[in-house]
Amino acid sequence: MTPQSRPDRRDGSWGCFRSWGTALASGEIPLGILYSVTGTYSLIGQACLDGVRLGLEEVNRDPRYPFSFRPEIEDPGANIDHYLAFSEAMLRERGCRHIIGTITSIGRKEIIPIIEKYDALLWYMCPYEGFECCENVIYTGACPNQHIVPLFRYLLPRYGKRVYLVGSNYIWGWETNRTARELVQASGGEVVGERYLAFASQDVARLIEDIREQRADFVLNNLVGTSSYAFLSACHEAARSDPSFAPESRPVVSCNLTEAELDSIGPAATGLISTAIYFDSLESPESLAFRRRVEARFGAARRNSVYLVNAYIAVKLLAEAILACGSDESEAVKKALFELVLETPLGTTRIDSATNHAALRPYIGRVAADSSFKVVEATPQPIAADPYLVDFDARDFGAEVNRRSAMQLRVVK
Repeated sequence: MTPQSRPDRRDGSWGCFRSWGTALASGEIPLGILYSVTGTYSLIGQACLDGVRLGLEEVNRDPRYPFSFRPEIEDPGANIDHYLAFSEAMLRERGCRHIIGTITSIGRKEIIPIIEKYDALLWYMCPYEGFECCENVIYTGACPNQHIVPLFRYLLPRYGKRVYLVGSNYIWGWETNRTARELVQASGGEVVGERYLAFASQDVARLIEDIREQRADFVLNNLVGTSSYAFLSACHEAARSDPSFAPESRPVVSCNLTEAELDSIGPAATGLISTAIYFDSLESPESLAFRRRVEARFGAARRNSVYLVNAYIAVKLLAEAILACGSDESEAVKKALFELVLETPLGTTRIDSATNHAALRPYIGRVAADSSFKVVEATPQPIAADPYLVDFDARDFGAEVNRRSAMQLRVVK
């Protein structure tokens, strides 16, 4: 990962390092890491933590950086009661000005008030439901116009407009399904069912029966962690006796399923469709080079996923911003960050000062028999984040879907 631009330091402005506090005078910067590597979504948390570790190791051994990061790692165990205490300890007692972490939106929203209180920055790199733009959060994961919108633009013309919505019972499930409903209705379709499960619940039998009765064209799965794995396993089992559950007949689709979870899902993953801003099967030079580094660090069998990649990128963005401005103070880091343009495994990466979000290129992939995602569609260019969908026109979306549907019918005939 290399920066395309960097402020000129010939004016001697590196002297601003003298203004750092005692913790930084030695060149060591405490950095909070908050990921659940135990609990219902531990597979995602482990991928995130490994990406952070890889980034930290590269920064800490690179002589270009006149500082090193000291990780302050906590595992909330997917227990919402732990997030606030861990975050406050990092900020108040351990001197952290930055926290990379949280996976779910409930975790992110739980700690934003304490992040704001200490004028720190939270680096959040997971896909989320949008409708948020906090000055103290850097969002490097996809928001709705970068995940659910391109996913449904692909799905509705190909599979039909009778859609079943499933989600974990919190804001990610609620809001993503609400956006999905608007997309379906704008296209003249119908949401034939909508159900939610509590975190970690694996009670999916009634859900499977309802999907069977409603005969949806496809199912949007916004479940998280073990709930999702139980649901996918039940769909796979149902397909043995009911061909309508086969992925070629009624695909299960997602905005947050990645390679980090495929081994746990097993054969039930084959045929699933997901959207992401990175798949391990991408063949760009940056992706191939990153894959080699991951294999060297974690072994040849290790799967890359967008969670690992984006956590790694968060470390690199932070390090480059600190290098550019000579401080870890949040406002200085943000100002430097907005000027950075980096080449990363995602391609050219930059953060928009208007939204604190990244412009990202969505891909749509289908899980093949070898348990890898094969890209079936990609946007031509990165899409600027529109977290509140202010530039989204539902009528234009519906018209485009209907044009694609008509073209699809002509192809079939």
